[in-house]
Amino acid sequence: MSLRPLLLAAIFAALGLPVTAGDTYQAIPFSALNGWQDDDHAAALEAFKVTCGDMSGEEWESLCVVAQQNPNARLYFETFFQPVMTKTTEPSLFTGYYEPELDGSLTRTGRFRYPIYGVPKEVRAGGLWKTRRDIEENQVLKGRGLELAWVENPADIFFLQIQGSGRVRLQDGTTIRLGFGGSNGHRYQAIGPHLVELGVLQEHEVSANRIKQWVLDNPEKGQEIVWENPAYVFFRRVDDVPSDKGPLGAMNRSLTALRTLAVDPRYVTLGAPVWLEKGGSRPLNRLMIAQDTGSAITGPQRADVFFGTGSQAGVAAGLTKDSGRMILLLPIQEARARISGQ
Repeated sequence: MSLRPLLLAAIFAALGLPVTAGDTYQAIPFSALNGWQDDDHAAALEAFKVTCGDMSGEEWESLCVVAQQNPNARLYFETFFQPVMTKTTEPSLFTGYYEPELDGSLTRTGRFRYPIYGVPKEVRAGGLWKTRRDIEENQVLKGRGLELAWVENPADIFFLQIQGSGRVRLQDGTTIRLGFGGSNGHRYQAIGPHLVELGVLQEHEVSANRIKQWVLDNPEKGQEIVWENPAYVFFRRVDDVPSDKGPLGAMNRSLTALRTLAVDPRYVTLGAPVWLEKGGSRPLNRLMIAQDTGSAITGPQRADVFFGTGSQAGVAAGLTKDSGRMILLLPIQEARARISGQ
């Protein structure tokens, strides 16, 4: 047996690269990135600096030191990085997410009757626990002191869980912030296809905004549809992030609106710059930073754009479901290793 695959696997492992059968990698010149010259590279550099200090590897550490010296941003990226595209037979898909802001209370009231729960002691990372239906229909967490806040309807909680973080605006005008605390370990199941099967929505009509409105308008049927997704997310209070900063992502740093991308870390190094070319009615050509992940984000050409906080960001995120391409910017040595290893 040839030692070359083993040697390449060792090189990839040392660089923190995925080893996935069938991947092919192509070097792309900066001149082939649509809209590259028109982007705000300085804004992308600021987002990169938020998390680059948490990246491992000598090259990344050196590049972070240079970034912190505030170089000419476009020249920095063009000098120290090589655009690399992962070619795949899977279709590309780019969607959006945001940080919801809900009205609520720290205690149960006539208006705010539905609890957002913290993590129960039985839940362990990587393990399976009760399904969404078990938790909500049987009220297994009721009265255990795990309620972090109370909101107006269960649909708000469901979509808060999909986003993974959010804010609750209390009646005295103050706000508390909630971040991902854990999950019941069940695989996320999109409920849009169920609504298509029922004839409620046409496939092209499926969006987060349309689904949420239908669930709100049809509470009983909506509850049954929501229970088709067995996954359940628990939260934690996040009191140490300033209100003017974004929520914490997978790297435990604040996300930046329209600069943070949620990716599949098997293919994209967390913290790395990524050039996104998203089509659709609201095209987006922009240098993003891979600072987050998500259970529904799988594959080399699959990503979620973070749109920011509040209802307006939610509308924009809910309307985003487009094709395109994303191209990873890698340090020169890492790029050469990936390309030569195929």
